[in-house]
Amino acid sequence: MSNYHTPALLQECIDGLNIKPDGIYVDVTFGGGGHSKEILKKLGNNGRLIAFDQDTDARKNIFEDERFIFIHSNFRYIKNYLKYYNIQKVDGILADLGISSFHIDAQSRGFSFKANSKLDMRMNTEMRKTAADLLNEYAEKDLIKLFRQYGEIKNAGGLAKQIVSARKEKQFSNIEDFVETIKNKTPKRFENKYLAKVFQAIRIELNDEIGALEDFLHATGDLINKNGRLVILSYHSLEDRYVKNYIRSGNCSGTINKDIYGNYETPLKYVNKKVIIPTEEEIQNNPRSRSAKLRIAEK
Repeated sequence: MSNYHTPALLQECIDGLNIKPDGIYVDVTFGGGGHSKEILKKLGNNGRLIAFDQDTDARKNIFEDERFIFIHSNFRYIKNYLKYYNIQKVDGILADLGISSFHIDAQSRGFSFKANSKLDMRMNTEMRKTAADLLNEYAEKDLIKLFRQYGEIKNAGGLAKQIVSARKEKQFSNIEDFVETIKNKTPKRFENKYLAKVFQAIRIELNDEIGALEDFLHATGDLINKNGRLVILSYHSLEDRYVKNYIRSGNCSGTINKDIYGNYETPLKYVNKKVIIPTEEEIQNNPRSRSAKLRIAEK
């Protein structure tokens, strides 16, 4: 489990939940179990922890504990599954939206541009379509949109055109060929950073990560008990914007709704108005934590 993922801002996340020993908590991104393990340490015999993960590989990290339930599913379905277990309200929900070190380092999963494998990138390996299917099937305008929106790629138009032109000759299937195909669109000085953004954009689109996040966020307001906490760690500016908007306004668009008296209608309030980021020491020890942003809200 230690090789699976080193959670960023781990102690800050656990402290942010303000755990009650007899409370009910949900870790919606179980992964290697790092957060869940720390939550269980703070729970008493009557406490409960429910963990979600859509990745089959996460099952290998499940631990035996009477207080623990693992649900193999995307967290966008949190409300349905909690209802199935007859849980109406919880005292805290934790989400770490970052892709784990395990996924980046596991070459066969195809998440890294350095991997020598198929273009896969499925968070849920039971999904039918892979990254290769996306690159072979998406219209040029849709490729432009996803590269701009999810990767903030400045030459998204040229990149998409290159992809569409190349696939007429040969369909994409593996990472090495894809990286070679877009080489003349990749800035030499920023090659690694550029390719990381390209792969990030494809991954977010393929797994509908923004859609899932929106569904999840809108469910949390109804699920959290009074004085309960929502703790979310994000790594991408668009994800962070959705989280910030939801906490501030109760919706992901950021539209402020007021009641007839002019009061804001929001289910949550900020615990930390200033976003929490890793220290320089943590970034040195865990370089992948450098873009982490932690937001904490209370019902």
